[in-house]
Amino acid sequence: MKSNPSQMAVMNIDKDEEILAGYVTAGIPQVGIYKLLVKKKVDGTIEWAHFVERDNGLKEKVMRGSVKTLAELDLVLAAINNNLRKVFGVTMKTAEYEVRTLDGKKVSETMH
Repeated sequence: MKSNPSQMAVMNIDKDEEILAGYVTAGIPQVGIYKLLVKKKVDGTIEWAHFVERDNGLKEKVMRGSVKTLAELDLVLAAINNNLRKVFGVTMKTAEYEVRTLDGKKVSETMH
């Protein structure tokens, strides 16, 4: 059975965890779209995943980390944007997002 590269889970949302934000760049020709997903864990820490989604849906170069405060998350976002601006001339902006299960079903907007 072939796996669909666009169905890779970049971040799992566990019970009682909350999605805080999603950020994306504009599409970069021959590269794709850089994304940052952010969630708040039950213990109050903030976990993030940064990656590039290629035009074919493949998600690559996934980096993960966690911070303790929103101020620390702002530093992570500023560092990522600084690099994206230097290399591609783009920055990430807040994105609307839709949460789906790996089989493609839309998840309700209530907390899990």
